[in-house]
Amino acid sequence: MLNPPKGTKSLVDEVLRLRDDPLVRSMVERRITEFFGVREKDSFAWFNELAYCLLTAYSSAERGQLCVNALCDCGAMLEGSVEEVTAILKRQGHRFAERRAEYIVEARRLIPDLKEIVEGFGDPKDAREWLVESVKGLGLKEASHFLRNVGYMDVAIIDRHILSNMAEHGLIAEVGGKGITRRRYLEYERILAAVAERVGMSLGEMDLYLWYRKTGKVLK
Repeated sequence: MLNPPKGTKSLVDEVLRLRDDPLVRSMVERRITEFFGVREKDSFAWFNELAYCLLTAYSSAERGQLCVNALCDCGAMLEGSVEEVTAILKRQGHRFAERRAEYIVEARRLIPDLKEIVEGFGDPKDAREWLVESVKGLGLKEASHFLRNVGYMDVAIIDRHILSNMAEHGLIAEVGGKGITRRRYLEYERILAAVAERVGMSLGEMDLYLWYRKTGKVLK
């Protein structure tokens, strides 16, 4: 990017500061190792990550993981009906239990081929487009989240924490209350890619530092 947005340098400096903190860096590196570990697992493990990303939308990472654990523990992730999955999600306090249950059950058809199809794309952004088209309830953010969690590090997960970082450093206007359009998502991703290039990181790695900056956590 020939003319980086105003504020790029300050965000670069902040990411580098966090990277130079041994504790934060070790947490980020451990999490990335986990992502690459999932990439070596089978399509069923990938589906669990897909379900996790469906469950974190308009919820939280912690709530999403609680729901995944509960579904897996009783076998409902792969075999539960919509009603059974809904009941489990409600017990875990998910705000959109019925809709998310429908998404998870509908997406099961992809389990046998999910990993093979995603790996067949040469560009992770093409895989992301396929996911958005093929998985009900999955937008660009959730599809990017899934790809990062299975070891594809070159897509941006533009959630409220990342938007807050960008707005704070003047890379974008103040964050509004509504979701962002596809055009704006891709525009923001290009801005983040320019920052990531300057710090010598992938988008997926930089996301973890920016997420830590706002939450004090390095979650998946």
